[in-house]
Amino acid sequence: MFILQTDLFRGMSKDFVKRVYDTSVKESYREHEILFPEGGKAKYFYILLKGRVKLEVGEIRQLVYTLERPGEAFGWSSLVGRENYSASAKCMADTKLVKFDRDKFRTVLEKDPSNGLELFRRLSGALGERLINSYGALAFAQLSEDHRTYGSSLTLKQAGGEVSESSQ
Repeated sequence: MFILQTDLFRGMSKDFVKRVYDTSVKESYREHEILFPEGGKAKYFYILLKGRVKLEVGEIRQLVYTLERPGEAFGWSSLVGRENYSASAKCMADTKLVKFDRDKFRTVLEKDPSNGLELFRRLSGALGERLINSYGALAFAQLSEDHRTYGSSLTLKQAGGEVSESSQ
């Protein structure tokens, strides 16, 4: 069982992981296929087996995160009480996934609260890592914006919008 090796399930009871795995199906998708749209009903949770999936938000499809490591989980909205997905997911290459039905998955968690709690601790840790990575990307983008040149030697300071000569 591959999911035993993922960070989300590593070290958990084999019986628990088997019950979780029994709620899943393996599926293959082609490059450019949409797995779910932002705002769509959050019915499934996914673990990447192979390929690349891009998570995007907003009408301009702003990249939020790219999943490329086998074992990465996404579609977590379905597990945390959200009715709709907070981002869209699109395959950026031919992709293989393990897909879990939200209701069946929740039933397994409710029957084994100690393993369910541990799974949610690990899930929150993974989400925290993504959030930290997002903060880093935003900080980098902000830094790049602060140092954008306007003309031969002028920069616009983001904070005050004042124009100053840059040192050479």
